[in-house]
Amino acid sequence: MPAVRMQKIRLGSATFVLASLGLALGARAGTDWPSVANGPYEQRYSALDQIDAGNVSRLGLAWYYDMESTRGLEATPVVVGDTLYTTGTWSRVYALDAVSGRLKWRYDPQVPRRVGAWACCDVVNRGVAVDAGKVFVGTLDGRLIALDAQTGGLLWSVQTTPTDRPYTITMAPRVIEGKVLIGNGGAEYAGVRGTLSAYDENDGHLLWRFYTVPGDAPDASDPQALARAAQTWPDPRWLPMGVGGTVWNAIAYDPQLRLVYFGTGNANPWNRYVRNGADSDKDSDNLYSACILAVHLDDGRYAWHFQTTPGDAWDYDAAEHLVLADLVIDGQPRKVILQANKNGFFYVLDRATGQFISAAAFADQNWARGIDPKTGRPQLAQTPYDGAQGRIVRPAPFGAHNWQDMSYSPDTGLVYIPAASVPFLYTPEKEFSPLIGAWDTGLNLAAQAAPADMDPLLLKALVKDAVHGALVAWDPVAQRAAWRVEQPMIWNGGTLATRGGLVFQGTADGFLRAYDARSGAQRWEYRLPNGVIAPPMTYEIGGVQYLAVMMGWGGAFALAGGEAAKVPDRDYRGHLLVFKLDGQATLPPPQPRELGVPDPPPSTASAAEIAEGSRLFNQHCGVCHGANAVSGSALPDLRYLSKAQHGMLQAIVLGGALENAGMPNFSRQLDATQVAAIDAYLIARAQTTRAALTQPGWWARVKAWGYRLIAPLLNWLNALKY
Repeated sequence: MPAVRMQKIRLGSATFVLASLGLALGARAGTDWPSVANGPYEQRYSALDQIDAGNVSRLGLAWYYDMESTRGLEATPVVVGDTLYTTGTWSRVYALDAVSGRLKWRYDPQVPRRVGAWACCDVVNRGVAVDAGKVFVGTLDGRLIALDAQTGGLLWSVQTTPTDRPYTITMAPRVIEGKVLIGNGGAEYAGVRGTLSAYDENDGHLLWRFYTVPGDAPDASDPQALARAAQTWPDPRWLPMGVGGTVWNAIAYDPQLRLVYFGTGNANPWNRYVRNGADSDKDSDNLYSACILAVHLDDGRYAWHFQTTPGDAWDYDAAEHLVLADLVIDGQPRKVILQANKNGFFYVLDRATGQFISAAAFADQNWARGIDPKTGRPQLAQTPYDGAQGRIVRPAPFGAHNWQDMSYSPDTGLVYIPAASVPFLYTPEKEFSPLIGAWDTGLNLAAQAAPADMDPLLLKALVKDAVHGALVAWDPVAQRAAWRVEQPMIWNGGTLATRGGLVFQGTADGFLRAYDARSGAQRWEYRLPNGVIAPPMTYEIGGVQYLAVMMGWGGAFALAGGEAAKVPDRDYRGHLLVFKLDGQATLPPPQPRELGVPDPPPSTASAAEIAEGSRLFNQHCGVCHGANAVSGSALPDLRYLSKAQHGMLQAIVLGGALENAGMPNFSRQLDATQVAAIDAYLIARAQTTRAALTQPGWWARVKAWGYRLIAPLLNWLNALKY
């Protein structure tokens, strides 16, 4: 059982104001789960209490549905009436009987598989919006689609993004007073610009569009707001290209203030010294990237903004989950907005004005000494990078908290955060030039690479020691943890809080657990054959409360995390799982991927060629096939290529032989000599892995034990080096 560290906190300091409107929106008393976060306050709290701490041990599987996928499943199901709506990979939509799991209809938008090359973080989708007999979904290729909720028939479809640049949509739309709100992703790629758009739910025509970063925007909803932002970009040459700031995840709404809140992603490229030039440390906040913004619902006009990471240099988006709550702070009732930011700080803002109230670190971080208590601006601990050598910084671009949603309980006054601790060596790329449609960070991503001949057991020990997660119960008034549960991996699922006094969360290593919301004591767990990254939800039909969660390992960390993302004997098949008290269903027997032992061709390359192949692989290929050529996802582990596949590598990488299966064509980034170097590196990694797997069993165990002992010391010495 994971360790629970208790901290004494006066929970009464987080008194919740039970205003009738706030209660109705934030703590919905109904039996449905009508939107991905159960209301516009986005609290992910349910007033259902049939399942509680006293009987949760009886929770069992009621039914499951095969989601036709071995990739990441990130959606939160929506339940309206007796129908459960959810999405899978490639933006497919499913309508199921919420009691039996019977399929009512399925809609496949036929996303071209080549678009997968433009999805930084897997071919995922986070769910639908349902309103007025319609189901709305955003597709990976940038469309917004409306379907008939009863039949799944297509009602209308609009292209919300340019089709000649690497725009994507993975977020769930929100419907507010007849307006369908949608953003876009893609800020890791050159040529993408962030927007939040509102479409009419009846026919799909555009009502307004707010651009988050300056550029050519004749139809922007608020040109004056963009003009103010332009003053914070000292190098205007970048602006026509598209400089990021994408709205790829979080939206919330206050119906009294009629304000829509959303978070924006990183500026592009990540390296601020590239995008801002000599003035990068002066007047270069790069608005409105890495911001929480409020706009007016009726016309999209700017209301206020708060920038969490001015002039971001680390990929510290502000697109993480936004929660609205009514709290008593310093004896005064305050309408606030809450965010556990990617940068490791928990923010409390006044949601009417954007005024900064407080912030505190909820996870490991070393990029800032703290937050200025008056302005809310970070106080940098050091310059972002340290010349060509680089600097080890926490959090990594994966964040101290990413898209996996937190929940808020008005019963306890606590926020439940899936937190992470990951180091990253931020090193500038020596020679950088933007390439439209390509990864465009301005950083040397290959700086993370281990030597090609490193013993796999040592590599495993090092990354397992350095990377870990936690479930943190956070008091937003006291700005400190009430309790935390340590977890061996990051990229754990989002959370659900209920009036039954429970917090539910799925984990990366394959558990679904329930914790006491006040103490953190574990009350129940269910062993799963696959990882969970999506948040659970709950609903009630016929007097029976159900708990539902999508099981499917994937997303950014699963693809890029390498050894840290790997779990032995994982069954990558994805399922929707639905539980109830005394449920008796069982999942099919696990079918783990069995890789065996690599059988590479002989190596004829020099050490220099292998080293160059390591650099090229980890710069261009590792974001999907795993750091150091260790796949932690269902995508192919390239150490296990057959001799025939090695012979096809040029055709695949440069000729686009598998482009329609989602494998990008790299002919604009790489040449034949460079692909040959990557091939040499993969052969070397395969040979090292083969040697480790075929060594005597007793010696492997001795080495693994020894490496676990020395890994903390080696990681500490490595951190001192930087």
